[in-house]
Amino acid sequence: MFPFFSHEKTIILIRKDKKIRALIIQSIVKKPMQQLVEHIYFVPGMAADVSIFEYIQLPTSDYKTYTIPWKLPEPSESIVDYARRMCEDVNHDNCVLIGVSFGGVIVQEMAKIRSFKKVIIISSVKSKYELPKRMKLARKTKAYKLLPTTLISKIDNWEKLAFGDFAKKRAVMYQKYLSIKDKSYLDWAIEKMVCWDQEVPPANLIHIHGDKDIVFPIVNIKNRICVPGGTHVMIVNRARWFNKHLPEIIKK
Repeated sequence: MFPFFSHEKTIILIRKDKKIRALIIQSIVKKPMQQLVEHIYFVPGMAADVSIFEYIQLPTSDYKTYTIPWKLPEPSESIVDYARRMCEDVNHDNCVLIGVSFGGVIVQEMAKIRSFKKVIIISSVKSKYELPKRMKLARKTKAYKLLPTTLISKIDNWEKLAFGDFAKKRAVMYQKYLSIKDKSYLDWAIEKMVCWDQEVPPANLIHIHGDKDIVFPIVNIKNRICVPGGTHVMIVNRARWFNKHLPEIIKK
């Protein structure tokens, strides 16, 4: 009846003692239930703080969520070595990785280093072929090196310079979520995004994309789950969609 007890007298004793039998059965039932909890790791978009996930609420009975903040890159660090350092913050096997925008690129690189149950990217790209023309041109001409990344460090002043209610609200949102202002990080991240050379995405990849994304226009995106009206920042302003659909997407 309980093959993990080898001694015959022990088996007889367990069969007779209802309390012991109940405890053993209870421990057997509890173990697989604990394994049903999915561990989900989130990586934010370029320069964004992990607070962009503050409105994502998955059922706590089924999911345990974690966030991986950005690290400052080492001098001349490759995207592979950077992804390896990001993997150090993942403490569970067979978990799910979710990355937004440039974070979507990083989680794909992480998936080349260790095995994950599933990789989900949001508002991102899964190969160099999905990059918009302006980024491809910037790669060829190296124009990305001319971007004034120091302006990000002055983001606190954007609200004062913005005109109109919409512009002011957008400036406030950027001020709240774009917290990584280090120039070395921004220069590194922009270069790695523009010069990313992946051709074939991971087999276990799921791509969620908004049809109003102007950073990565959906016309270039293949094999995706489309979010109607979703913009590049839909992880924040369309959180209800994700709270409703992410569980079923993860379980696929």
